[in-house]
Amino acid sequence: MKKQNKDEKILHELYRRAFDQSTPKGDFDQLMENAEINQWGQKVIPFADYECEEEVLQNIFDSVMKEFKVPVPRRSAFNFHFYLGCSPKTKRKEVN
Repeated sequence: MKKQNKDEKILHELYRRAFDQSTPKGDFDQLMENAEINQWGQKVIPFADYECEEEVLQNIFDSVMKEFKVPVPRRSAFNFHFYLGCSPKTKRKEVN
């Protein structure tokens, strides 16, 4: 498998699992399939309509990195792309 294709597969799996655990629950594959195309030819995903708890997102991220055996030095790049990409909004715990 080419590196780019493997990276895309990893990111897709991260998004798929995150939307599955989000509120409201979403189906990332269906969102991609039904996405509008903007003027630059990019798919527009309404990711801001969904949110997921910070701890849940972190658990998803950690499990996918482990499952795909992503080397620790490369995980920061995936972290950057995942959280700044089309992942659901992060719901942080309120501190009293």
